[in-house]
Amino acid sequence: MLALVALVAVGELAAQEMEARIKALEGICEVKPLPAGEFKEKYEVMLKQPLDWADSAAGEFRQRVVVMHVGEDRPTMLITQGYGAGFALREGYREEISRLFNTNIVFVEHRYFDRSMPENPNWDYLTAENSAHDLHAIKSLFAQLYPEKWIASGISKGGTTTMLYATFYPGDVDIYVPYVGPVCTGREDGRFSPFLQEVSTPEKRAVVEDFQKELLRRKDRLMPLFEQYCTDHKLSFRIPLREVFDYCVLEYSFSLWQWGTDPATIPALTASDEELADHLLKAVGPDYFAIGGENASFFVQAAKELGYYPYDLRPFKGLIELKSAKDYLRRIFVPEELREVKFDRTLYKKMRKYLKQNDPKMLLVYGEDDPWTAPGAGWAAEGKQHMHYFVDPGGSHRARILTLPDEQKYLAIALISKWLKE
Repeated sequence: MLALVALVAVGELAAQEMEARIKALEGICEVKPLPAGEFKEKYEVMLKQPLDWADSAAGEFRQRVVVMHVGEDRPTMLITQGYGAGFALREGYREEISRLFNTNIVFVEHRYFDRSMPENPNWDYLTAENSAHDLHAIKSLFAQLYPEKWIASGISKGGTTTMLYATFYPGDVDIYVPYVGPVCTGREDGRFSPFLQEVSTPEKRAVVEDFQKELLRRKDRLMPLFEQYCTDHKLSFRIPLREVFDYCVLEYSFSLWQWGTDPATIPALTASDEELADHLLKAVGPDYFAIGGENASFFVQAAKELGYYPYDLRPFKGLIELKSAKDYLRRIFVPEELREVKFDRTLYKKMRKYLKQNDPKMLLVYGEDDPWTAPGAGWAAEGKQHMHYFVDPGGSHRARILTLPDEQKYLAIALISKWLKE
């Protein structure tokens, strides 16, 4: 019993030492222990960062990082999250590579999201370049605690953030694993529509499109249910509600393929108004188009330099009230004070040049049926020794290493294992 008590005391002391070591790092202003789950220790950390890395006079903001500790002798994952970090606080959270290779995690909340939103934010400082500087500073800081190999990885916008981090800071980490990350050419990238016209099978595409057309045919009957939902959820919009309905119908197909929903789950065209409305509202709620959503900062980035996707009205000619969906991102999502913002292709050109001309140890993972694969970076791996492109057959935005067919999955795992030993 005395031996057990001694071991517990040693464990508590080690935890206190790690917490103290984090607190001692430069710029740390808050450290909060969290339930650790599969990790030995876990902390929510706030640190001070410059608002603008090119101008210290712009001031500072507090950025959130979630640290999940296994041991100083283990590799560390830098999660380049493109959004808020709230879900990483869950006791059960663990990224697949971290579980496979028993790594630490330094999970970085993106600037201008959730707790990392500056007071009175100046949108000029929400840039990809500043976010890359954030990641470099955080990696450099925590490398003092974790001296072994580092893997940068993110999902979706986080995957794009992994690639832009590699672009601005080549070799900052040892391995990169961006999942389902787009590299868009413009505010409305023209590669999405052709992709969606060929996705999956003609039979499944027809089921999806026929459902969308039926929604538009019944629009007048469905609008009271749609309006009631918006009232109940206290939603407000920058465009008329009937336009919001049309955009929900347009978004439906993109969302279905993105998340891998089986078209067989779509209600029959003879289903009741209530069934059709319920299905639409669960699949693509108008919350997405409402003012004040949690992803407002993302839409600012998309409009300025990350890009997004267009909507194709042609299949619904004669049924849809919208005359045009051109430039919808700016009209619906961007705050009024930024309505005149122009898209800057500098980031796209810089990322494309880096990915084309360099060969970092990078695994690119995409889903075959995911619309975000259309502007993916699979082309960057052509003819390369280290860069590898993996596609999950029939896969969606949920594509991961562990969803790949066995041959690809084992190759990806073997590559990471090899690189960690080099």
